[in-house]
Amino acid sequence: MKQTPFFLLCLALFFSSFAVQPAQAEPLLSSEELSFLRGVAKETLKSCVVEPGAVSSGKTNTLGFRAITPGGYPAIWIQDFTIIYSSGLIPREDGIRHLKLILEKQNGAVAKDLGKGVIVPPFAIADHINVDGNPVFFPGTYDPVANQNGEFGFRPPTNNQFDVIWLSQLLADSVNAKQFLNQKIAGRSIYERLKLAFDVPEVDPTTQLVHTTEERRAVGFIFYDTVYMTGDLLMASLIRFRAAKQLASLATKMGEYEDAKHFLEIAEKISSNIVPVFGDHNGTHGGWLKASTGVSSQPDVWGNIYALYVGAINGKNRERLLKTIVLALAKPGEIEFEGAIRHVPLSFDASPTTAWERARPKHNTYMNGAYWHTPVGWLLTVMADDYPDLAKKEKGHWLNHLRKQDGRVWECIGWEGKANKNPSFASSIALPFGILYNQ
Repeated sequence: MKQTPFFLLCLALFFSSFAVQPAQAEPLLSSEELSFLRGVAKETLKSCVVEPGAVSSGKTNTLGFRAITPGGYPAIWIQDFTIIYSSGLIPREDGIRHLKLILEKQNGAVAKDLGKGVIVPPFAIADHINVDGNPVFFPGTYDPVANQNGEFGFRPPTNNQFDVIWLSQLLADSVNAKQFLNQKIAGRSIYERLKLAFDVPEVDPTTQLVHTTEERRAVGFIFYDTVYMTGDLLMASLIRFRAAKQLASLATKMGEYEDAKHFLEIAEKISSNIVPVFGDHNGTHGGWLKASTGVSSQPDVWGNIYALYVGAINGKNRERLLKTIVLALAKPGEIEFEGAIRHVPLSFDASPTTAWERARPKHNTYMNGAYWHTPVGWLLTVMADDYPDLAKKEKGHWLNHLRKQDGRVWECIGWEGKANKNPSFASSIALPFGILYNQ
């Protein structure tokens, strides 16, 4: 059914507020600071490139084009590549080549059974693609058919299904979107493949939140892939919320207005259920939203910040959550160290020996208590309007850290350097740079 111009106007207004980008009297970053960050990001990205014919960790790049990896890993990660592309620091041609590769390696219409309950569903997007072209659908391995006994899930991670939509939106924004999305890849249009990928993750049909069980467990978010979670998943649901709005935007550009309405309704349903499902209703989580409703239901700092960044929480709930973050930032090391952010607030660790109820890494290392710079752009953006002085203070912590590192951009850090891992990790600089440059 053809929609009215008023409906299109409403859609345009809705999409203009996709991310929280508050008006400010002055930009968060000065021109000198932006120049410094751009220089750090460009130098980091140099180490992420694997040229055609080059060998990375024993694998030869046979793709026919330069592969852009996260840095320190011999494969293209769908989420990390999208983050890198969002920085605006690599050419569009790289984005097109990588998107086509990702969609060419999308699973077909038949599920792949890797044994012992490990299944790759129809139309699933790979977790990463080796530089030799082999798609790998689960973290923790470079072997395309490795079973791993479900150690990293019995279903592929959910966020990759949504991040390919983000990448497609970034690429569609600068061209004739309808022509771009109608391009065929292995017999299906880009637009059709995005819709099929969106429907891969398992969700609660009532709330539209991403849901996982022990028997069919899926990692919700790659930066939590060593954490064992079950139930409704906060971060994965927020990423689905973002993807639904992005897919609605693409549908509108395609003239598929019923699709756009459908995806907007999903986004609204997710948003309306975030606080009721994940909120601190009995006072045990210090005002934080919890990461999940099952195993590892600790307060999720990244998820709380991201909920504000993508606009999934508004009004009084937003105000309360902002105050919770402010109070935590006042306690040294509670959630922040040298501008990097911990997954779980220090005082809410599951036990004296682990931040999460169940996680693979040792306590206070990697995803189980180390600090990461990847989400600092979200933090600075959501704090800037209501707490500008605090945002500048946190920015200072981050920039001071980078200036002391002699070009090293760590994947994660910790006290006295004991948790520092991978000194050339693109997402730690590309994501915050892209956010702050485009604010």
